[in-house]
Amino acid sequence: MRLVIQRVKKASVEIERELHSEINKGLLVFIGIEEADNEEDMSYCVQKLCQLRIFSDTEGKMNLDVKQINGELLIVSQFTLHALTKKGNRPSFIKAARPEQAIPLYEKFIAEASTQLGKACKTGVFGADMQVALINDGPVTIVLDSKNKE
Repeated sequence: MRLVIQRVKKASVEIERELHSEINKGLLVFIGIEEADNEEDMSYCVQKLCQLRIFSDTEGKMNLDVKQINGELLIVSQFTLHALTKKGNRPSFIKAARPEQAIPLYEKFIAEASTQLGKACKTGVFGADMQVALINDGPVTIVLDSKNKE
């Protein structure tokens, strides 16, 4: 499971020119699920995401997590995070999980993140053509991969 986490001042998802969801201060999380992922990968990523200390404290040091700042999460599925680009110029998505495997993990990820955050997470729509807008705060962008826990 691969996450691209962006600290944002605000972020939103539009689908077919309609606002689907939006957040203010918090984290925009793109989540890519691959065939080899399971609930252990999902739990690891949720825990790391919710405990990631990337918000500034009163001294300006990244010392606070999203819950400590009463922030929000916007979680957007993105299978292209598992693009293979080694050969040729057209990405291959063969490692990305099929919807029948990915959707249940995506839904569990959202439920577990909501529980840890103590409030509902905002989301995109799995498989939809979405337009995502954001104001990256910092900018701060972190990549987290459950298969690379170094």
